[in-house]
Amino acid sequence: MGNKTLKFKSDRFRKLRGGHSRLLLISCAKCKTQLFVYQKDGPGILKRLYLDRIAGQVKTRCGKCKIIIGIRTVYKKENRPVIRLFAGAVERQVISADKAKKFVRGSK
Repeated sequence: MGNKTLKFKSDRFRKLRGGHSRLLLISCAKCKTQLFVYQKDGPGILKRLYLDRIAGQVKTRCGKCKIIIGIRTVYKKENRPVIRLFAGAVERQVISADKAKKFVRGSK
């Protein structure tokens, strides 16, 4: 997906998680400001955000209320850069590719 396009990224990581992907609109839990679009692969809760799955500007802090949503680190198991989320810092909403494209275009 990178930071420029909204095509589903289909790589070995997606295949390891069963091939099931969806787009999530990530928002600040405190002020509800929409932050970016994320491709979530596989089931389970959202613990970390892989940087190569974020569309739009990568943010670890809300631009409106300035709360920190997580910290940048490297996930050692896969040797990939991530944002490790703080509990309760973000809200997520499953969105369509069309809505995601509109959001990314509007946030530039």
